[in-house]
Amino acid sequence: MIRFNFFAAFLAFALSISGASSSYASGVLWTGSGPATARAEALLTALRAAGDHGLDPKWYGIADLEKALVPGADPAAAEALLSAAFVAYASDVSTGRVRANRVDKEIDIIQRTADKAALLQAAADAPDFAAYLASLPPKGDYPALQKALAKWREKRGKVTYTPMVDGPALKPGMVDGRVPTLRKRLAELDFTVPPAGAVADLYDEPLVAIVKAYQEMKGLTVDGVIGAKTVRSLNTTIDERIEQIVANLERRRWLPEDLGSRFVFVNTGDYSMMFVNEGKVAFQSQVIVGTPKDPTPEIQSTMRGFQTNPYWTVPPSIAGEEYLPILRRDPNALAGSGFKIFASWNTDDEIDPNTIDWSSIHPKAFPYRIRQDSGASNALGYIFFPFNNKYGIYMHDTASRWLFTEGSRNFSHGCIRLQNPLDFVEKVFNGKNGFSKERVQQVIAAGQQAHYTFPEPITLYVTYRTVSASPEGVPTFRDDVYGRDKRVVRAMGRS
Repeated sequence: MIRFNFFAAFLAFALSISGASSSYASGVLWTGSGPATARAEALLTALRAAGDHGLDPKWYGIADLEKALVPGADPAAAEALLSAAFVAYASDVSTGRVRANRVDKEIDIIQRTADKAALLQAAADAPDFAAYLASLPPKGDYPALQKALAKWREKRGKVTYTPMVDGPALKPGMVDGRVPTLRKRLAELDFTVPPAGAVADLYDEPLVAIVKAYQEMKGLTVDGVIGAKTVRSLNTTIDERIEQIVANLERRRWLPEDLGSRFVFVNTGDYSMMFVNEGKVAFQSQVIVGTPKDPTPEIQSTMRGFQTNPYWTVPPSIAGEEYLPILRRDPNALAGSGFKIFASWNTDDEIDPNTIDWSSIHPKAFPYRIRQDSGASNALGYIFFPFNNKYGIYMHDTASRWLFTEGSRNFSHGCIRLQNPLDFVEKVFNGKNGFSKERVQQVIAAGQQAHYTFPEPITLYVTYRTVSASPEGVPTFRDDVYGRDKRVVRAMGRS
């Protein structure tokens, strides 16, 4: 309401000093004529349905607007209020209610902004104002998310919710009093649960199979064990899932209406990556992303090429927190994995780790540079994709390929590990510039560091989409492991 009242005051002033002859310039958009009245009615209809977008009609002063349009009300005040409400709603529904970069320090995207004057002019010029309002939200999967929101709001108050009780990890084959509750909870979540056997409390294999299917759907470790993460996921309420859909509608509004014909889209919410070329999906892959402690940020950037056999320079925070304790126990421990230690970040003067009193080094002020040579054990693997961003993250290969078999793939310090990087670059080059995947493999095998430039730069979107939906509005939820969905919804309510 604070923002709405500001808009109303500002527009009342701006419209009062305008001397142009159009409906917009003269400050008469919503009152005094049949077309203006129809425009106002269409706006009120859209505002009353703002909840379909995860927005709240109260944010736009709907009660005040209705009072301002009763016979005998001040038309100048009505014009200012309706213009302010329209601008606020049109901006929210097209480019997002909140400024994404203010929600979380791990968000740094190029968000669109709505031009208030252009919106008012478009309102005045639109031959069908209701159709114009309907055109403002994003396209793509946005309508499917709207359908999912409607379906889950219908569920509210109509479905049973039986929370799982915390306790020791429930493992396959165990007999435990929580098993009947587990069966009931999975059935509430629309899983077809097999009936219990002779021992009702036995966590048997048919039930384990259903739990594994649930874990895979939610991006959890698929082991059939009901541990703390699985319990927390099972206990997610209907209201929390609705909030997730609202957050993901908002997150979609932050992005460009048209993502372009050639881009990479990384979704840290479901550990996936796709490369779109000429409007078609040319490549898809699994990715490993940051832990909840070191989350992968949401960013937009540009990828221009890649490098083979990279060095890995250990960030100071990782050196102090993770490697310093190792060096204190054994100064030579890192050497076996190809690490070298240099006197500072400004020189290539290598030092003998045995000459340093590691116990005297503070983890928050690690003064040395640690670099891992290229090779099979290098943390970046054999291929490295740099791109500009303020977080110092990048996309790369990995030496820990077995981690791609995990359901929950948030293991990195924030960087994005790509499962099949050579297959990706082969699709990027698509036979151009004489590129050969086999030749790159030979370069890697020879231990050579080589730089390759893509035929064209590629726009990179790294986002956090925790809900997807079928065209019919059937949602697939991933758990909000970074807690960002909750922060987005809170920020929307404060704006």
